[in-house]
Amino acid sequence: MPAMQTLRFLLLCGAALLGDAALADGKLASRPLDPALAPNVPVLDQAKALELSQSVVNRPLGDFTLLDRNDKPVRLADYRGKPLLVSFIYTGCFEVCPTTTRNLQKAVVNTVAALGAERFNVVSIGFNQPFDSPSAMKTFATQNGIVFPNWEFLSPAPAIVSELTKAFGFSYAPTPAGFDHIVQVTLVDAEGKVYRQIYGETLGADQLVEPMKQLVTGAPVAQTGAVADLLDRVRILCSVYDPRTGEYRLSYALIFEIAGFLTFLSYIVWYLWKGLRRKNRPAI
Repeated sequence: MPAMQTLRFLLLCGAALLGDAALADGKLASRPLDPALAPNVPVLDQAKALELSQSVVNRPLGDFTLLDRNDKPVRLADYRGKPLLVSFIYTGCFEVCPTTTRNLQKAVVNTVAALGAERFNVVSIGFNQPFDSPSAMKTFATQNGIVFPNWEFLSPAPAIVSELTKAFGFSYAPTPAGFDHIVQVTLVDAEGKVYRQIYGETLGADQLVEPMKQLVTGAPVAQTGAVADLLDRVRILCSVYDPRTGEYRLSYALIFEIAGFLTFLSYIVWYLWKGLRRKNRPAI
């Protein structure tokens, strides 16, 4: 093992033994050392991290080219046209990143059940370069059981990491234990603009589905298959979160309410049209 990798490994192991308390609110990751024990270790300022995170909401993202797990270039602009969920991880993380990725996977399963697998994409980006290489990201995805066809793991070039993370409002700071970093999933709309930041190690399905429903049902109706698209949007609108199971289910009560409203609206339109015809009929 090269000397630098050996030193990094020893630092990680030693720090893991020293620190075992998570930061408040679950918004920052890793297990930082006690500042009293290591006063020169940088610790991420949570308030500033959240401020930066929120500052990019409603801003369009620039285009970046990254590498997928097979070393093929992928442009972020290629994901436009559908909502996109983006998380930042580092493959050397032994606890928080695997946990948040698996929790995101559970939420994505429920999101697929509510919206459909073809309605959105997911991307995990490795920010610790050059260590988060395509092969390392591939191994990380396999170890955590990520098999969704619409979920990709990407590696940026070291030269663009700073610009890329700032564009997403993602903050991180190196420590002997690895990294302190904000735990967030960024929801990007179909036009490539940051729509919302979702925080925490544990993600509920409702945290993803509700804003995704807003994006999906508010998007322009496709010209091809318009009727099928409209019916699918009605199904999505009628999917409600059940807090007892933590999953989404189809609410037939909402379907009946919508059907009743449309029936009533159709009757009003027919009645007005009939009255207008009667009024415009020439007198005999």
